Amino acid sequence: MKLASAVARRAALAVPVALALALSGCGGSLAHHRTARKPGSTVPAPAVSSLGFPEIATKNTTRVAASDPVAVAAAVALAVFPSAAPGTHPGAIALAPTDDWQAAIAAASLMGRPFRAPMLLSAPDALSSSTRAALAQLAPTGAGSLGGAQLVRIGDVPAAAGHLRTLTVSGSGPYALAAGIDRLEARYRGRFANAVVIASGTDPQYAMPAAGYAALLGEPVLFVTANGIPAATARVLLAHHHPRIFVLGPPNVIRGSVVTQLRVYGKVARIAGPDPASNSVAFTEYRDPPCAYGQPCVHIPGSFGWAIRSPGHGYVLISASATLDAAAAAALSGSGSYGPQLLIEDPNTLPTSVLNYFLNFATPGYTGEGPTAAVYNHAWLIGDTGQISPAVQAEVDSLLEAVPQQ
Repeated sequence: MKLASAVARRAALAVPVALALALSGCGGSLAHHRTARKPGSTVPAPAVSSLGFPEIATKNTTRVAASDPVAVAAAVALAVFPSAAPGTHPGAIALAPTDDWQAAIAAASLMGRPFRAPMLLSAPDALSSSTRAALAQLAPTGAGSLGGAQLVRIGDVPAAAGHLRTLTVSGSGPYALAAGIDRLEARYRGRFANAVVIASGTDPQYAMPAAGYAALLGEPVLFVTANGIPAATARVLLAHHHPRIFVLGPPNVIRGSVVTQLRVYGKVARIAGPDPASNSVAFTEYRDPPCAYGQPCVHIPGSFGWAIRSPGHGYVLISASATLDAAAAAALSGSGSYGPQLLIEDPNTLPTSVLNYFLNFATPGYTGEGPTAAVYNHAWLIGDTGQISPAVQAEVDSLLEAVPQQ
C-alpha cells in the first residue's frame, strides 16, 4: 500500500476527541482523592525530566534505556525472568561474547523452546558489574532440557563464579561457534531443526533481525560470506539432512552464487529488503508457505516466518548501528508479546518502510463494542535517546494506539 493511502486509512480511523476532553472536565469534585493542605500552600511539581516519562515508557512503548549492550542484556534478562518469586527464575543462562557479534546472534536461539535460556554478554577478560549482578539475581535453577546445566558459555567468555553447572561451546572463529551452538542444541533436542536461517557474516545490519526469530522458535542462525559458504557452516548444514534454508538479506549482501551453492544442502528461499530497515520489515511479514490471498496471515505449525500482517502484536525496535543490541534484546522476541525486531537507521526518523508497515498492519481499530474489545500492540525500544529519539518513540506510540473505526 502506498504511503498516501496508508495515511488516509489512518485518518479514516480517527475521530475527534474534543467531546471526550470536554466530558473529562465534568462531574463531581475530586477533592476526596487528594491530601488536605493549608489554604495558600502549594505542592511543588517534580521536574518532568526526573519522572522518566515519556522516555522510559509511554502507554504503548517501553524503553530499555542503556547504550551499552552488556547492560541491555542484563536488563532484558531480568525483564523476561524477574527472578523475584518462585517460578520466575530461568533454568539456564547463555553467556555470549561481546567481541563476536555473529556468535551472540546465533546464541539467541537458546532462548527458544525447550531451552528458554536468556542471554548475558561479556568481554573476554572479566564479567561486568551489571552481568555479575544480573547473574546473581537470575540464579538459574538448572535446565532439564540441557541436562541440568545452569550456564552455557559461548566462545571466549569468563567462567562465572558460584560453581554453576556449565556447558561450553567452543570453536575457531564466528562461523564455527555458530555451528557449535547448532550442534549443542541438536544434541539436547535430539534432532537438528528442519529450518535454518542463513545470515550475512560480514554485514551485521542485515543479520540482526535473525536474533529475534531465533529466540522465538529456537531455529539456528548460521552465517555465510558475500561470496561463499564457510567450511564450518557447510559441515553443519550437511548434518541437517536437507533442511529448509532461508537466506536473510538482498543479493548485494549475499550473492546469488551463494544461494546456488546453498541449494546443495536444502531448499532455499530468500527474504530481503533493499536496506536494513526494509529488510527487517520483510522478515516481519514473511511466511513460508505463503499466506493465501484474502486470508489472515498468521504463523501456523510447520510454517516459517513471523507472518505478522495484523494488529495486536509486540515489536522490538533497535538502532541499526547497535549490532549487539539485537542479541542482547532477543529474549523479548521470544516471550511476553513475542515481537519481531525492526531496525531504526536514523535516531530521529522512523524509516519509511517501518512507518508504512505500522500504518498498513499495526493500527488497531475498534467498533461499537468499544476499546476493551480491541487488540493491542506494544513496542520495546532498545537503547538510550541518542539511539532512538523521544520523537520517534512518540510517533511509534501513536501508530500503535487503538482508535475508533467508523
